[in-house]
Amino acid sequence: MVRRLRARPSAVAAAAVLVALALLALGAPLLSALAGQDPTTYHDDLIDSARGGVPVGPYGGSSGDHWLGVEPGTGRDLFARLLYGARVSLLVALGATVVQVLIGVTVGLAAGFGSRFADTVFSRLTDVLVALPMLVFAVALTAVVPVGFPRPLLLVLVIGLLNWGGTSRIVRAQTLSLKKLDHVAAARLGGATPWRVARRELLPALAAPVITYAAILVPTNIVVEASLSFLGIGVTPPTSSWGQMLSTATTWFRADPLYVLLPAGCLFVTVLAFTVLGDAIRTALDPRESSRLRVGTRGGSRGARRTAAATTGATHTTATDTTATQTPAPPAGPDRPTREAAV
Repeated sequence: MVRRLRARPSAVAAAAVLVALALLALGAPLLSALAGQDPTTYHDDLIDSARGGVPVGPYGGSSGDHWLGVEPGTGRDLFARLLYGARVSLLVALGATVVQVLIGVTVGLAAGFGSRFADTVFSRLTDVLVALPMLVFAVALTAVVPVGFPRPLLLVLVIGLLNWGGTSRIVRAQTLSLKKLDHVAAARLGGATPWRVARRELLPALAAPVITYAAILVPTNIVVEASLSFLGIGVTPPTSSWGQMLSTATTWFRADPLYVLLPAGCLFVTVLAFTVLGDAIRTALDPRESSRLRVGTRGGSRGARRTAAATTGATHTTATDTTATQTPAPPAGPDRPTREAAV
């Protein structure tokens, strides 16, 4: 799979962007310290109170001390807040994806490999969950949780517990197909327990579709987290989040456009990189797609030339052997007059 991913420039570029983003998020404290800033310190001297809190100076107050400017109304450093916001967004998205995959794989296996009654119960539960309006229930759940509960963890649980239905459906459909195969039937007839059959025979075959779907879930969860924070029910101040920054920036987009463009651009690049990488993983794990990609490539042309040369050589050898093995016609004699003599 890695070799196929490396053959796609778009996948390599997306992976490089995500690795750089992960390094920036992990090194947020160090990078903020190098810049001499932190995401919570107010700088009242860098905003113009007479103009409603607009940053002083061009480009949102950008300077040698504040590389990307400061936040309108508070004067907090935007570079530090973007770095810490990346940590929250990635942590929530990846954590929610893990929860969705764990619950979805468990329920999907139980529905596809269990009894008819278990299949009916889990399938109806999945249908109900998929039909629920996620944002409405997320708002309701976050409203009843105590204020002191960590908001990033709450978002991980809410998104993960309300959005595993798609994973369950995929795993159930794949399990129904896999359990009809000979090696699975042989393991069951051999006396293997259902857990052993699922662990040794089904889970390895389910890895490819689950990994592919998980790569698609990550950008979706990033957008959901940003949406919840934008609505004011996600991460609360002073914790930084890209969605929360966009929610605050709606009142400043005319006075300070850079304050809107920076978190929006980070969200766009991150979601695009995850989407491109997820599509590349899907293609790399699908042998039919990978065979289509090889058509017309340099490697495919060399293979086609070698195949054509081998076919031509085999045809020439067959023709030579056929000519050599043909028996010559007997000469014409008195008992077998030729056609010319008969005429």
